[in-house]
Amino acid sequence: MQAIGLPPDLPPDWQARALEKLDELLHKYRSLQVYLDICVRCGACADKCPFFRGTGDPKNMPVARAELLRKVYRYYYTAGKKSPKTARAEPLTEETLKEWFTYFYQCSECRRCSVFCPFGIDTAEITIAAREIMASVGIANKYVSEVIANVYRTGNNIGIPDAAWKDNCEFLEEELKDETGLDIRLPVDEEGVDVLLVPPSADNFVNLETMKGYAKVFHAAGISWTTSAYASEAANFGLFLNFHNMKRINRRIVEEARRLKVKKIVFGECGHAWRAAMYTATLNGPLDFLETPYPIHCTEFTLALLKQGAIKLDPTANDEYIVTYHDPCNVARAGGPLEEPRALLKASCNHFEEMPAHTIREYTFCCGGGGGLLSDEVMEVRMAGGKMRAEALKTTRANRLATICAICKAQFRKLLPHYEIEAEVEGVHSFVGRAILLNRGG
Repeated sequence: MQAIGLPPDLPPDWQARALEKLDELLHKYRSLQVYLDICVRCGACADKCPFFRGTGDPKNMPVARAELLRKVYRYYYTAGKKSPKTARAEPLTEETLKEWFTYFYQCSECRRCSVFCPFGIDTAEITIAAREIMASVGIANKYVSEVIANVYRTGNNIGIPDAAWKDNCEFLEEELKDETGLDIRLPVDEEGVDVLLVPPSADNFVNLETMKGYAKVFHAAGISWTTSAYASEAANFGLFLNFHNMKRINRRIVEEARRLKVKKIVFGECGHAWRAAMYTATLNGPLDFLETPYPIHCTEFTLALLKQGAIKLDPTANDEYIVTYHDPCNVARAGGPLEEPRALLKASCNHFEEMPAHTIREYTFCCGGGGGLLSDEVMEVRMAGGKMRAEALKTTRANRLATICAICKAQFRKLLPHYEIEAEVEGVHSFVGRAILLNRGG
C-alpha cells in the first residue's frame, strides 16, 4: 500500500482523514456536490445497471449505492446531523466503510446509469469519490493496488520486466517474418521516431494478433514508431483508485514521449486507458512538444491512414468470421471513438453485424470486468455483471467478438464459456492485421 502512497493500515484518526478528503473533493469538484444534492430517487437508473440486473442485490442499484455516500454527506453537510432519521443521514463509521468497500467495488464505473438519469447525475463520479475517500485511509481493492504497484515497479500492469518486453517484441518480429516474409519491426526505446505506441501490456503477451496488427499498420504506412519499456502500459488503474495515482501513471507516458522525442502518442486498444488519456493535457500538460491531435486513439490513427490511402485492406481475409462489436464502457461513454472501430471492421470483414441498438454505442452493456473487478476473487459478481452483454451477443450469429479493450477481452474469455457462447474475442487490429495488404509497405 505504501508503494502507491496509501496508509498501510487504518490510521487511528481515520475518520478525520476521511472527512477531510470528502471536504476536499466537494470543494474541488462542484459537480460532486450537485450530484449528491439533486437525486430525487426516481429509480430510472435501477434497471439500467448490469450489476443490479445480474446480482439482484438492491444495494447494487445505482441510486442505492450512491445513497451510501449521500447519507454521510447529509449528516455532515446538511441539517441531517440534527435530525438524522428524518434526513436519512448517518455518521461515518467503520461499518459504513465496510459497506462502502463491498458495494463501491461492485460498481465498474461504466456510467450506463448516467445515460438514463433525467438529472444527468454521473454516478461513476460518486463511486470514484467514495473510492478516493477509502484510499485516503488505506482501504483499497487488493487487485487494483497490486496492479498500480506493478506499474511503478516494472512499467506495466502485469509486472513484466524490461527484458521480457523486449524479448517478446523480438519473438513477434520472428513470427511476422515467418508469416509474411517481411522484416516487420516492433521497436523498443527508439528515439526520434514519429510515434510512441502505448498499448495495454496484455497486447504484447496475450492479445498477440492485436500487437502484430499494430506493427503491420506502421510497416505498411511507412511510419517510424516505437514502444517504451519504461512506459509499457496504456491502462491506468489510478482511475479506479485515486487522482494522485491516475496523474502519476499518466505522467510516465508523457515523460517517456519527451525523452524519446516523438511527434505523436498513439494509445492502443484499452478502454479506461483512453478515458484517462483524454485528460493528459490537463493531468500533465502542456503537450506542445507533440503534433495535434494529442493524444490519438489507435483506431482513429489507423482509420485516417486508410482514408488517406496509406494502407489498404482486403476484407476477404476474414471471410471465415461473422463479427460483431462490443463498445467498451469507458470509450463509449467517455468521448469515443464509437464509429472508427466499426469502420475498420467493416473495411476488414465482409460479415459484420451489430447487436441490438439499445445495447451498443452509448447504451452499451458493461462486460462485467471493468472498474478494477477483473479478479478471480469476485468471479461471481463479474459473471453476473456481464450477463446482459452475453444475452445481447446471443441475438447475433457472430463467431467473433471484436473490441478495443484489454480488460473486456480478458473478461470475455471467462464470460463467453460461462454463458455457453461459442465465439472468440479479438481486438479490432487483429482483423485489420489479417486484412492489410503489406506489399504497399515493402
